[in-house]
Amino acid sequence: MTGLPTPVLMVGAGHMGGALIAGWRRAGALAPGDLILRDPKPGVEAQKAAADGAALNGSDDDLARARTVILAVKPQAWRPIALAIAPLLAPGAVVISIMAGVASADLSAALPRHPIARVMPTTAAAVNKGAASLWSADPQGREVARALFAPLGVTVDLDDESLMHVATAASGSAPAYVFALVEALEAAGVAAGLSADAALTLSRAALVGAAALLEQSGEAAGDLRRQVTSPGGTTEAALRVLLGDHALGELMTRAVRAAAARSRELGA
Repeated sequence: MTGLPTPVLMVGAGHMGGALIAGWRRAGALAPGDLILRDPKPGVEAQKAAADGAALNGSDDDLARARTVILAVKPQAWRPIALAIAPLLAPGAVVISIMAGVASADLSAALPRHPIARVMPTTAAAVNKGAASLWSADPQGREVARALFAPLGVTVDLDDESLMHVATAASGSAPAYVFALVEALEAAGVAAGLSADAALTLSRAALVGAAALLEQSGEAAGDLRRQVTSPGGTTEAALRVLLGDHALGELMTRAVRAAAARSRELGA
């Protein structure tokens, strides 16, 4: 075990919460007995953890035992949930929000007497390949957040809370952008004559291989792109379409701006 402040109460154990549970168990960072889970419709990973000893939807006394609290509910529904659990928590328990857009000032108002940290993780935490952006004005909150999320991949400390909106757009939502790219590549392969199975296998393998090379080589993405782009070759022909007139760059900039704007709206 890591010496983290346990038990850890997770309020909301759906897709993202389940990814965190899976990642902690995979890394050996938290045992099921370290977890208190509260969710009316718990996901598969929460149910697995409960079968192995996690407390699932237990009594209010369970909440009072928690030393770390992770809010993993939808940002549109967080306030009544936080207000309901606030009187049940032990004073000083660290509260970590993984909700997009919800400001620390609002969290502190609903959950006074608690160090507050904000983290924006990715679902790749489930396989210990996640990326977590974190911010806290409280040293204890930052320390606990870093210790909890470091076993799940990489962590990046942000200097200003306002950057959480950008981190949400450029990192937290980014796996969906990658999945959308693979979907588009599969469809393009089929449209050009590949079978659906062949297009699926080749496009996924290409992405997995490229990601592994990016991670293991340590080289910049631009350098790797140039290495596989022969002058006058097929890759160059494709990149003229993707990068011509800043097409891909402009599209990604617009996408990140849209996600960041929505993050700000959720916190309003």
